[in-house]
Amino acid sequence: MKFSRTSLDLDAARETERLVHFIQKNVRKWLRRGAVVGISGGIDSSVVLALALRAFGPRNVVAVMMPDKDSDPISEAYARELAAQFGIEPVLKDITSALAGLGCYEGRDAAIRRVVPEYEPEEGWKAKIVLPQDLLEGGTLNVFSVTAIAPDGCEQNQSLPAREMLEIVAATNLKQRSRMATLYHHAEARQFAVMGTANRNEYAQGFFVKYGDGGADLQPIAHLYKTQVYQLARYLGVPKSIQERTPTTDTYSAVCTQQEFFFRLPFETLDLLWYALDHGVSIAETAQVMGLTEPEVDRVFDDIQRKQRTTEFLRLHPPIPEPPDV
Repeated sequence: MKFSRTSLDLDAARETERLVHFIQKNVRKWLRRGAVVGISGGIDSSVVLALALRAFGPRNVVAVMMPDKDSDPISEAYARELAAQFGIEPVLKDITSALAGLGCYEGRDAAIRRVVPEYEPEEGWKAKIVLPQDLLEGGTLNVFSVTAIAPDGCEQNQSLPAREMLEIVAATNLKQRSRMATLYHHAEARQFAVMGTANRNEYAQGFFVKYGDGGADLQPIAHLYKTQVYQLARYLGVPKSIQERTPTTDTYSAVCTQQEFFFRLPFETLDLLWYALDHGVSIAETAQVMGLTEPEVDRVFDDIQRKQRTTEFLRLHPPIPEPPDV
């Protein structure tokens, strides 16, 4: 098929039917009776919840909201709107105290303070970590910086040394691992399966936490580009408020979009470029269709491939040695 701006268009009804069958087949194969889905008020978890409800019905699906003190309150509001639209009562489990006990906030804030000494969350400071947003303009590496926002709104942007960046990420990843532990508690109490909510952008480029949001029983939308998830959302009747929400990490105390934190481009552009890369479309043809220069396309191709290579370990199963010779 010739590459065009419609290359990612889905037959949403057909894909929904296929995914519902996929979910039913795999969950029942493991002698599970239903599904647990963590809902965040975002587009991906909303689509997975809608698919699970079609697969098992509301009596056999549990939707769990798991905010912490850094979560945007609108996330819970949207998650409740989603649950109400589909006729289920969500479970609320605030994980703030668990994260505090694990040292999540203490470790993260200490690392930020070494870079921005004035940073003090108890006085109203907020923070996030971001990547450069000039992917099309220059071949910059994926080097994180921290943005600290004072109570008066003034921002400080500082490059993150490797030690501080790793400590912030390690501490913050406790959030996703705590949420997955919570989902398995609800699943095991009912003999249900845990549904993953990662799309293709997240799963294949490594925008997930190993044994956190990457640790589910199945990943029903991990083959779909983000823009295709939106197509399913429209077909499945996900509330418009969620469809129109800018995708965020909802992980840091300062609002941080997924584009700022990881992807560096709008999904409408990124997904088509990635599709072209996946299907061997030449840089020249891709540039012509997308209205970009060939160096711009080449930089995006390189960024995607680099992220896939450097995060491959996240997608590996633990190696097991061959049996010994006896």
